[in-house]
Amino acid sequence: MKDFSLIKIIGYLKRYMCQLSTQGVYAAFLLYNAWSSKSTPSWAKNIIVGALAYFLSPIDGIPDLTPFIGMTDDIGLMSFSLVTIACYIDNEVRAKAYRQLLILMNNKVDIEAVQEVDSWLLE
Repeated sequence: MKDFSLIKIIGYLKRYMCQLSTQGVYAAFLLYNAWSSKSTPSWAKNIIVGALAYFLSPIDGIPDLTPFIGMTDDIGLMSFSLVTIACYIDNEVRAKAYRQLLILMNNKVDIEAVQEVDSWLLE
C-alpha cells in the first residue's frame, strides 16, 4: 500500500480543513504514522488502510460537502480504527502526528481537542 503518502493526506486535509475538526486532522495523522511504523503488525495496518482509504475516497466526497454533519462518518470510522489499534500508537507516533498538526495548522492547535483524541486511546 504505497499509495498512501503524507503529501496526499495533507492535500486532502487542506481542502476540507474548514469542515474537519482538529480531532479529525490529528486522528488522520495518528493513523498515517501508526501505518508507517515498523512495529505495527499487518492486521493493524489493514485496518488503517481501510480507514484512510475511506477518508480519502472520492466516492465519499459528496456527503462530506454537507456542512457540520458531512465528516461525522469519517471521524467516526477513524476513531473506531484508532481505538482498535491503540496499543500500536506509542509516544513516537503521537509526537510525529502532533508535529504534523502544528505545521498544518500554523501552530494554532486546540490542545483540548488533541487531548480528547488521546483519551480515546487510553480508554
